[in-house]
Amino acid sequence: MEKIWGKTWALMALLLLNSLCNVSSLSVTVTDVECVYEYVIYEGDTISGNFVAVDHDIFWGADHPGIDFTVTSPGGNTVHSLKGTSGDKFEFKAPRNGMYKFCFHNPHSTPETVSFYIHIGHIPTEHDLAKDEHLNPISVKIAELREALESVTAEQKYLKARDTRHRHTNESTRKRVIGYAVGEYILLTLVSALQVIYIRHLFSKSVAYNRV
Repeated sequence: MEKIWGKTWALMALLLLNSLCNVSSLSVTVTDVECVYEYVIYEGDTISGNFVAVDHDIFWGADHPGIDFTVTSPGGNTVHSLKGTSGDKFEFKAPRNGMYKFCFHNPHSTPETVSFYIHIGHIPTEHDLAKDEHLNPISVKIAELREALESVTAEQKYLKARDTRHRHTNESTRKRVIGYAVGEYILLTLVSALQVIYIRHLFSKSVAYNRV
């Protein structure tokens, strides 16, 4: 019994380690077009992830073009794309194994920092069980549990990146409000000073006229 549990825990640790190896989390600075490459081992694996533009030097108005996101398969076909967004989630089945290309396009002149998270999920099927005698239903359940945990982790990372973006937006807005307030104060002070100078000038002319 102890040997069975020992093998089960060893298998669980191996699957979790494999899950960590199939996860990529990074920050990409997009000036024009930036691409990230990820290799998918098995056809039909689930490719999921998210991205958020978390840092920007200008406030994103309604007319901002946003970020374009494109995923290209090893055969050169576009398998997933998003246009003009500040961030989103994605999930699709790999049509084939091989190297996939994930590209970000920034049509704006200001560089954008994008938080990018990707996961390649693989759950053994009945066909895999038939081919590999070392696989068993327990390993499949462990893989399903691993993917469920990975889904929670991905959601947490996505929410954290969005929270970072909102903080940056609030900070940018606060700086602009302070700048406008200071500018308005300086302008009012300048106008008041000019009015005082103008009134003094009128009084000086009036005094000189009375003397004459």
